[in-house]
Formats: sequence, structure tokens, C-alpha cells
Amino acid sequence: MQAAPVRATAIPSFTNALRAVESLLMSSGQRTARRNAWTSVLEDRRRAKDRVEAERVLDRAPAPRL
Repeated sequence: MQAAPVRATAIPSFTNALRAVESLLMSSGQRTARRNAWTSVLEDRRRAKDRVEAERVLDRAPAPRL
């Protein structure tokens, strides 16, 4: 009895499959614009998270004496 043949090519990840479809449907400029927009969204989320953490720290700090 022989072993099943080994698959020579890896199955593409979901992300790679989406990028392949994206490259077929969008021009290079549209892809760049979409990626820049997504990077901005991620950066906005990071800043919002940092702002919430700073507010928590300030709320826990004792009030200054005048």
C-alpha cells in the first residue's frame, strides 16, 4: 500500500486570498488608498485607547492641593 502523495503547494491563507482578489478588482492606487485608510483607522484606535488609559490614570491620581 502506497502513501498518499504530498501536496507540493501550500494552501493560501485567507488574507492572501483576499489580497489576490483585491489585486484583480482594484487598481494599484485604489489598493494604496484603502490600505492607507485602514492604517489611519488602526492609528485612531490606538490613540483612543491611549487617551482612555490616560484618563483612568488621571482619575485615580489625588487632586493637587492649592
